[in-house]
Amino acid sequence: MEMLILTINPGSSSTKLGLYNRTTELKKMNVYHDLNQLKKFNKVGDQLKFRYNYILDFLKEQDIDFDKISAVVGRGGLLKPIDGGTYLVNDKMKEDLKSGKRGDHASNLGGLLADLFAKKADCPSFIVDPVVVDEMTDVAKISGIPDIQRKSILHALNQKAVARKYAEFVNKEYEKINLIVAHLGGGISVGAHRKGKIIDVNNALSGDGPFSPNRSGGLPSFDLLKICFSKKYSKDELEKKLVGKGGVVAYLKTSNMIEVENMIDKGDDKAKLIFEAMAYQVAKEIGSMAAVLKGNFEAIILTGGIAYSDRFVHLIKNQVKSFAPVKVFAGEEELEALAAGAYRVLAGIEKAKKY
Repeated sequence: MEMLILTINPGSSSTKLGLYNRTTELKKMNVYHDLNQLKKFNKVGDQLKFRYNYILDFLKEQDIDFDKISAVVGRGGLLKPIDGGTYLVNDKMKEDLKSGKRGDHASNLGGLLADLFAKKADCPSFIVDPVVVDEMTDVAKISGIPDIQRKSILHALNQKAVARKYAEFVNKEYEKINLIVAHLGGGISVGAHRKGKIIDVNNALSGDGPFSPNRSGGLPSFDLLKICFSKKYSKDELEKKLVGKGGVVAYLKTSNMIEVENMIDKGDDKAKLIFEAMAYQVAKEIGSMAAVLKGNFEAIILTGGIAYSDRFVHLIKNQVKSFAPVKVFAGEEELEALAAGAYRVLAGIEKAKKY
């Protein structure tokens, strides 16, 4: 029986689309938006109708029959902290996504666009494992200062997707095994997965853990405090030092890891040091999560775009291979993960959650 699922993943200047029969990919598409048009909108949420019409015209050109679509699923945005899973898009979710009160990001459009296209197709709309998935234990949230609580912000969609893929590969249930998953991309998140829950993870957006191609990661507190009160930088400039202009790009003037490897191949010792330091910090974070799981886990999974780098993977493996086998699922199949989440609900494997 055919079960067509339309997936929607909005980015800053484009929207990735996928059409799946159950979890089998039929077609992938990328709709590029006119940047000059996007600049006219004050907030990302204001782009909704513009993007909807843009995508609708594109799908008509692709001859997509909306009457045959069983579900539409969008990338989850910056919502309140929630458990992992597949959620029905409802009025409360749409209200929070439209307001952007927890952050104005293109991913907020995922659930909203899914809802609009689902109404056209007369089918349910979902989001799956947004970045705000919070399954951390209470003890993991304690920071050391009562004013600050550690937050769960991570690549939940891809982390859970590759964890499920590994579980399927070894013929086990994700909900019955323990894993450590490291997503290596523009941001880096390392999560401790215990029986289907991510019980601890570094804040991959603006908090702690390894530095990444464009994020500073955790920093020595007193030294950061001195910079904050030096009056050399504005608040916006400091934020950019942490996210956007921190990490590799701060040292090497590029966040492109292929360029960094090219620099290393040409004998650049500084590039080699920074490259190795990032891998070192990832391995150290994996070690932290090994302690969280009390050494009781069966594999370490490396995923994300940087996992395509054999050199980077080799550095990490050398430091953590004594803990557990290291498995690599390079890249990120977000559209596939969205389709799989919707399919599990449509097939009755899971129940849709309510936001």
